[in-house]
Amino acid sequence: MFGIAKRQGPRKSRLTGPSELTELQVWITSPDSECDGYPSVTSDESYELSVDLPYAVLKAPKVWGALHGLETFSQLVYEDQYGAKSINSTAISDFPRFAHRGILLDSSRHFLPLKVILANLETMAMNKFNVFHWHIVDDQSFPYLSRTFPQLSQQGAYHPYTHVYTPADVKMVIEFGRLRGIRVVPEFDTPGHTQSWGKGKFYLLTPCYSGSKPSGSFGPVNPILNTTYDFMSQFFKEISTVFPDAYVHLGGDEVDFTCWKSNPDIQKFMDQQGYGQDYKKLESFYIQKLLDIVTTTHKGYMIWQEVFDNGVKLKPDTLIHVWKGNQEQYQSEMANVTSAGYKTLLSTPWYLNRISYGQDWHGHYKADPQDFNGTEEQKKLVIGGEACLWGEYVDATNLTPRLWPRASAVAERLWSAKDVTDINDAFNRLSVHRCRMVDFLLFIFMTYCTMTFLTIL
Repeated sequence: MFGIAKRQGPRKSRLTGPSELTELQVWITSPDSECDGYPSVTSDESYELSVDLPYAVLKAPKVWGALHGLETFSQLVYEDQYGAKSINSTAISDFPRFAHRGILLDSSRHFLPLKVILANLETMAMNKFNVFHWHIVDDQSFPYLSRTFPQLSQQGAYHPYTHVYTPADVKMVIEFGRLRGIRVVPEFDTPGHTQSWGKGKFYLLTPCYSGSKPSGSFGPVNPILNTTYDFMSQFFKEISTVFPDAYVHLGGDEVDFTCWKSNPDIQKFMDQQGYGQDYKKLESFYIQKLLDIVTTTHKGYMIWQEVFDNGVKLKPDTLIHVWKGNQEQYQSEMANVTSAGYKTLLSTPWYLNRISYGQDWHGHYKADPQDFNGTEEQKKLVIGGEACLWGEYVDATNLTPRLWPRASAVAERLWSAKDVTDINDAFNRLSVHRCRMVDFLLFIFMTYCTMTFLTIL
């Protein structure tokens, strides 16, 4: 991916000796170029690039492939010690192995300024990532400024004016991504991870009890009130109009049942429904009603694996996001999800907020989403994966060196052919690619950049 493609190999130019490449011609071959549209999970991202004198030709069925081809063309250009730029004659036919190649950023634990998000989108494009999974809100803060419920950010953000994403900000992120072939998929995680929601919406969260009296604290979303679903209906109707992508991520992970268990009204509802003490059934009750609400907005949905694990009734086109466990456990989960007929994404081996000593990118590079026991039909249901950078200990000051160039290893795994696995070859190319990215931002990685040295001189 970075410096390699499914290419036919270098070839000699029809002309002898060094000469000048005069132009790059870009041809979109399909009648519908999709130039004015948005990228999707079904977008054609393929392209063909021929570099020969006197000009180079880039052909792609859609604009998305042309964008990737332009990125590849820029990577073919190299600079000698005198600053002269050159490019070798070559022919490339390239396309991604997986349709969903994402980066998750968490803007709730630490607010990420708009310029940081835009810089990341720029760098994602350099690595042919095509999905920005925006984990925009969580327990800690609610920076999304809702037109329908502005009090959510007024009360739930770290600051109601400086630490929010306005409608104009969100629109800018979406358009900035679109122009680079990147989808923006928002995540609004419920019923857990919602403490910040409750600050601006009374009665949304479940009151916790200590014995027979309220403790003053609150737990997950209250699943037994009609007002909860009225709110969710209005909120996700807004989300469907703000974010044009066909999918929204609904979370559903890490729901702590302790508060539900303490609440007498919840217990009474459980008895009426015949749930006994099985609070997974109560969670399923909530999730199913939420999925029905989102379906009315004509959006597809992605959910974390716990929703599947807990036996919630899901639509056949639900996208299951696997994130838990060690290698053996996530491989088993991938097998279970795909054997049930669901499409799936993998993130477990690519939690880049976790840092170990040495070159941990080796593990990221070796992990393969289709490496599990299953049929070929099951493996076709794996549509890609995402590298995740959770924000508990990540903010604008350290996001870039934690994410890049480590995420580039994930990018190659999700783009390049299955047999592109040589670590030493990848290291050499990653070192050069890291230097390209230095032109945009400063990254931490052990290598030497000629361009930086020449600039200093």
